[in-house]
Amino acid sequence: MGELRLMKGNEAIAEAAIRAGVDAYFGYPITPQSEVIEYLMAEKPYERTGMVVIQAESEIAAINMVYGAAGAGKKAMTSSSSPGISLKMEGISYMAGAELPCLIVNVVRGGPGLGTIQPSQADYFQATKGGGHGDYRVIVLAPSSVQEMADFVTIAFDLGFKYLTPVMILSDGVIGQMMERVVLPDPVPRWTAEEIREKNPWATIGRTPDRERNIITSLNLDPSVQEQHNIHLQKKYREIEEKEIRYEEIECDDAEYLFIAYGSSARIAQKSIQIAREKGIKVGLFRLITLFPFPKKAILELAGRVKGILAVELSAGQMVEDVRLAVCHKVPVEHYGRMGGMLPSPEEFVEKLEQKIIGV
Repeated sequence: MGELRLMKGNEAIAEAAIRAGVDAYFGYPITPQSEVIEYLMAEKPYERTGMVVIQAESEIAAINMVYGAAGAGKKAMTSSSSPGISLKMEGISYMAGAELPCLIVNVVRGGPGLGTIQPSQADYFQATKGGGHGDYRVIVLAPSSVQEMADFVTIAFDLGFKYLTPVMILSDGVIGQMMERVVLPDPVPRWTAEEIREKNPWATIGRTPDRERNIITSLNLDPSVQEQHNIHLQKKYREIEEKEIRYEEIECDDAEYLFIAYGSSARIAQKSIQIAREKGIKVGLFRLITLFPFPKKAILELAGRVKGILAVELSAGQMVEDVRLAVCHKVPVEHYGRMGGMLPSPEEFVEKLEQKIIGV
């Protein structure tokens, strides 16, 4: 099954989207994710599957094109990097409020501001805490390999249509730009108009003899009705937290200490484990796959078995706040991160574990 290729992470997402039966991609170039739209333009997916690819005049235009396509029951997606995602936030909030599924890919670069084109994980707060205005969340998947860049496209659309919510793949410049072997999924056909009608009865596909038209909006001027809508959304997010948590435990069975990481930091930490264990330090890695929902219960359970936790991330300390909330003061939790596009070495992680947690 599937097809084996050597690809960049950004290219793998683009090819996986074509094969997943995506109807439309709307985007705008920005480093380090430009290969997504470049690959799609070069592949001419309209000739392969009928998939539409449009370079919009801006990031704001792109997300509103996604809004329109998603409202029609289509599989629609966009991609960008940090400043571009900031420009899309109003539209993402609208889509969360209107309960529309879509895929948003953020290949994170260093900030704040225009910053650098080098990799970062400093968009964690933006991605997991809503990012735009209002009480909303989006599901956030954090790949740590080119294979997961491809695999998460299908997962994202499955979750988006299951819960009627935007889903974000939060990558970074390391995962987006590096090349690895990837097994691409077998292609699936795009939904027909009749399939959209059957699967997505909420879609705006027009009035027909047997159905009234649908109206999709995030605007509600009656505060009592808007509150009930918010209560409904919060109930949905609690269901997602209960049912859709994903994570990986690496050498945690006998671990006395723990790294917690996601994405490129988790890849670095895997080598750190080997280095630490060669020094006689029993350390494991808890790798986050879903950033929202955050695996609080699993981290709390592990916290009862270890002496300390080091949260490692390419930021000044964002994910670590959720780790500290999860462990409920059971064990010491410290943070180590690099910023501005600087990448730590595996040895750095071990050194900081010894200094901050073990007290060597």
